[in-house]
Amino acid sequence: MNEINDKKSGRNVKKSPKKLERIFKGAANHRRIEILFLLKKNPDMALFAISQQLNCNLKTIAEHTRRLAIAGLVDKKRYDNTVLHTLSPYGEKMIEILEDF
Repeated sequence: MNEINDKKSGRNVKKSPKKLERIFKGAANHRRIEILFLLKKNPDMALFAISQQLNCNLKTIAEHTRRLAIAGLVDKKRYDNTVLHTLSPYGEKMIEILEDF
């Protein structure tokens, strides 16, 4: 098993190969990678702001952010009628991997 440092607890957490597959599949799209980098620069973005920034259809962005959330790379927070998106600790780690690569 592989270990990933959990920033919240400060300890290493073992990830199964299936969990790692889900995380990497979540980022396995150029549009999702763009969303990750955008959220790194601008945390707490709504879908409309993300779609405008990336010049992409709102429904497309909604599906990509849904998949990023399922993979555990993006956290969603509800405020009234708005959902704000921010990088999760795994999303931040994925950004580090992508920047190093």
